[in-house]
Order: sequence, then structure tokens, then C-alpha cells
Amino acid sequence: MYRNATSLAFKARIARNATQQVGSRLSWSRNYAAKDIKFGVEARALMLRGVEELADAVKVTMGPKGRNVVIEQSYGAPKVTKDGVTVAKSIEFQDKVKNIGASLVKQVANATNDFAGDGTTCATVLTRAIFTEGCKSVAAGMNAMDLRRGITMAVDYVVTNLKSRARMISTSEEIAQVGTISANGEREIGELIAKAMEKVGKEGVITISDGKTLYNELEVVEGMKLDRGYISPYFITNQKTQKCELEDPLILIHEKKISSINAVVKVLELALKRQRPLLIVAEDVESDALATLILNKIRAGIKVCAIKAPGFGEKRKAGLQDLAVLTGGDCLAEKPPGSLQTGIRVLRSMAPKPVETERLVTAEKGLTVVQEVVQALM
Repeated sequence: MYRNATSLAFKARIARNATQQVGSRLSWSRNYAAKDIKFGVEARALMLRGVEELADAVKVTMGPKGRNVVIEQSYGAPKVTKDGVTVAKSIEFQDKVKNIGASLVKQVANATNDFAGDGTTCATVLTRAIFTEGCKSVAAGMNAMDLRRGITMAVDYVVTNLKSRARMISTSEEIAQVGTISANGEREIGELIAKAMEKVGKEGVITISDGKTLYNELEVVEGMKLDRGYISPYFITNQKTQKCELEDPLILIHEKKISSINAVVKVLELALKRQRPLLIVAEDVESDALATLILNKIRAGIKVCAIKAPGFGEKRKAGLQDLAVLTGGDCLAEKPPGSLQTGIRVLRSMAPKPVETERLVTAEKGLTVVQEVVQALM
């Protein structure tokens, strides 16, 4: 009996120690994932501080007489900018609740930038004013939902009033004026933007890059923009810009998915034989076909890029047909590999590209631009 009691007590101590150890581990895990919860006035006050400090940094860039802001970079030289959304994105607070308030303002600035491309500083200042007065009203006892409905009604009225007063920009001089303000008063840049808008129209694409001369230059190229980028980052050819740049590529356009190795091997062999890059535009390139393209890019050094065709259904089909018209080729609609074999036969029959022409495909994350494609590639 004594031995049994001793053994039971020993086991009980072991179980208790184990329970304490498990409990301590669980407690440590909970502390690691703990959330600091704030309520009411305290939460609003901390969020308001984040909103105000971010808005103070952004508001100095407002308007044609706005000031520049110098931003420390994690690497390289500091960045000097007058762009409100760029300043907002660079701000982070150690206090989590303050950071939440700042993040709300960043969302407004980002949405304004995506929709209009300008006016982010003004949107930030308005957000601060609405948030500040809203906190005062709630603190005075106003119902938050009634306040929200009132803000929505006021916004609708203001937007309607502004639209009735708005005047559409129509002349190059007016475009140059807006461009000059956005360029921090650089009249030459404003006029260059106006010339670019006159050349490409409202639906055209304007890109800006560092030049290699002492002068500002405007280069106009014919082409097409696709709102899809490379499928895999392994296709990148320029690590600095994170872009895939293909000069004078063979282009294969297909309506269906490409997934088998046999569907791409012959095309790769043809590109290698002609020593030209390869661009594949299809509904999707996946599985073994994608793996084969990546493997040949890494090991064989073949410049290749695959992108998904933008859109869905008939809209995607129409977009591919437009691309085929631009390239002077055809959009293949049969299921591979038969259609790809047809495409290969057509590719083999094409004459070499004239020396005086130039063709460039640039693919990045979410965007592909085909520039000055002047002869059939399919």
C-alpha cells in the first residue's frame, strides 16, 4: 500500500509539473499573438493623432506653391518628392492604433491616385477635416450612423455641384498648364506632356524614363497595351526594373489554355533556331508547359515570356483579335497542339524582319506593352 501511494504521489507531481510547463507554453503563445484593444474616446484620440501627423506631413505639398518633402530610403539616396500619396505611403508609426488611423488616410490617397491620378494631397486634407469634425460630433453625443448618413448626403451634393461647375480641358495649352503644376512649375515638362497627349490621345499610354542625354525628349511609338503582365517572375530579363524586355520577338496568340510540353517544344525550337525571343499570349499557360518555358529560360538562355490574355469570354477573344490585327497575324482558336503546329508552319514561312524597323515588348507585373509591331509574326 505504501509503495502504491508513493508511486501515485510521484506520478501526480510529474503530471503537475507537466501541466505547469504546458500552461506556461500556452501562456507564452497567447502573449505572442495578443491584441491590444482600445475603445471609445481613447481609440478615437489615438487614431486622430495618426491622421493629423500624416496629414501635417502631406499638406505641405499642396498646390502649385507646395513644398518638397525629403524621404529617407532603406537603401540609396533620400527621395525628394512633391507627390502627396508618395509621402503618405512612406509614413509608419510605432504605435499600432496611430498607424491604423494613418492607414485609413493612405487608403483614401491611394484610391484617389488610382481613380484620378492626382489630387491626393487635397484628398488627404479633406479626410483629416472630416475625421476631426466627426470625432467632435460623436464626442458631443451625436449618433455615429446618423453622422455617416449626413456625410454621404453632403458628399453627393458637393460632387453634383462640382460637376456642374467643371470645365473640360480641351486645348494643348490647358493641358500644359496642368502638367506644369504637376511638374512643380517646370514649364518645359508641362509642354512636353501636352505634346505627348496630343500625339497619343486620351486612351494612349505615356511612360516616363530616365534619359541618356542632357535634353528632354519625346518618342512616339505605335503599339498596344495589355492589362496583364508576365505569368512568372522567372521571365524577367532586367532585374533592376523588374521587367521582361523582348526585342523583335516571335509572337504566338492563342485563345485556349496551353498546358502540355508538346504544345510549346516546337515553338521553342523555332525561336532557338531563329535566335529570336518568344512571346506567348493565351488564355493561360500552366502546368508542364509553363515549367518547360521557365526551364528553357534559366538553362538554355532563351528569352521567353508568357502572359494571360486580359478579359473574359467574348471580350478576351476580341482583345486577342485586336492584337492579331496589330501584329499582322492570326489568333489561333483550336485546341493545342494542332493549332500550335499550324502557327509554327506560318512562323516558318515569314520573311526576316527589315533592318529599318524596330519592335519591343515590355512586360511587367500587371502590364504588357507591345510597341511598333510592323509585320506579321504568326
